[in-house]
Parts: sequence; structure tokens; C-alpha cells
Amino acid sequence: MPRGPRYRAAVLALVAVLTGAGVSTESGIPDYRGPAGLWRRDPEAEKLVTYSYYMADPEIRRRSWLMRRESPVWSAEPNAAHRALVDFERSGHPLRVITQNVDGLHQVAGLPDRKVLELHGTTRYVACTACGARGPMAAALERVAAGEADPPCLECGGVLKSATVMFGQALDDQVLARAVAITRACEVFLAVGTSLQVQPAASLAEIAARAGARLVIVNAEPTPYDSLADDVVREPIGRALPALLADLRR
Repeated sequence: MPRGPRYRAAVLALVAVLTGAGVSTESGIPDYRGPAGLWRRDPEAEKLVTYSYYMADPEIRRRSWLMRRESPVWSAEPNAAHRALVDFERSGHPLRVITQNVDGLHQVAGLPDRKVLELHGTTRYVACTACGARGPMAAALERVAAGEADPPCLECGGVLKSATVMFGQALDDQVLARAVAITRACEVFLAVGTSLQVQPAASLAEIAARAGARLVIVNAEPTPYDSLADDVVREPIGRALPALLADLRR
């Protein structure tokens, strides 16, 4: 871990953390794009979270709802990485978490909603594709369990989906703008458990580096932005992230 004067000067300045699927794998939530990820094992499964297939095919929607019911998200617990971020935030250090994950575990661990920016939305809510109405995922899954294979929106009868950004959908412009603003304002940018291959989220690493932030990448596999990083860490995230944050608190 770099320990020069510039790094030390960042201790009380804003720390931004971009988290990806690798942060949640230790909680039992699979990495979809990794070497053993779901998409590599079952390419057809990607259709279940692809907007065009989902909207066009009721059978895809039925399978998607079954997948949501059986998701490991509902039994997952925050791990050491999630808890370390909460401890860091509660110690009084300025922190913003920008996450590619949709599992909500940062908030379950105790981070305030205002400190977490969910780039790809959340699986804990549903949204209507017609009128935009939102509601808790738990209520929609109760309807599935009661026999509704493809529960429609209760407000307008439109197609419901998880409140996530599916493949084929664009990120919310306002959410992305906030992520870029946080990235440009931070002194330290940690990219943790992300392959940095999915755009536009991946470009935040370069934005941080070009803006003068200290860039640290924590990921098991090489990323396209490793050459820009001040430090690259290959250790397990549950051990590496708490150590990095502890170093920033000294």
C-alpha cells in the first residue's frame, strides 16, 4: 500500500469505493462474469436479465420470476468487506460507495442510503415498465408464490421487472452523473471486486486517475485499468479491503 505524503494527505478527504460482484461472492452471491460465473456456465441464463427478451417473451418472464424467488440474495449476509466500509463511514471519514451490485448488502450492513449509489439499481424493489410504479420485491414474490407466474403491475397492469438495469437498458443519466461527480471529487478511489469491463462504470477508474485521485484496484484477475493504478491488490477482498481502509484511518 503506498504510504507517501500524497496518500497520507487524503486521510480526511473523500474516499470513493466502486464495488463489483467480487465484493459479494464471499456472501454466497455468484459472480456472473468471472471464470466460473453463471453466464459462462449457462449462456442462456443471460436472456433472463436481457430487456428485449424479457419484454417480448412471457416464458422468459416466468423463468425470471422463479430465478428471483430462488436468488441467494435473500439468505446472504454482509461479509467482512461490507462491514469494513460501515466501520470506516462510522469513524467519521467522508465515504461514498458506488456499486455495480444490486443485492443491497451495503445497506443491510449499515451504510446509509445516501452514502450508496446503486449504478445498476436494486433487486430489492420492482418497477413497472409502463407507468414506473415501484414496490417491494418481497410483495411481488409473494404473488408469485401464490400462483401468479408473471405478476402484472397493480397500478396499470403493465409488465413488472426488478428495479435493476437489465442488459440492453441504459444507466440512469442522473445516477451516472452523480457517480462521475463523486469520482472527480475524491482523493482516493478504490475499485474493489470489479473486472472493470462493463461500461460506463469501468471508466470511473480512469476518470479518478485523470482527476488526480489515488487509484487502488483490488481484484483477483487483471483489469484493463491496472496500468493506471497506484497499487493493485490480488489478495482476497475480505482481507484486503479492511486492511486498506484501516491504513487510511491511521
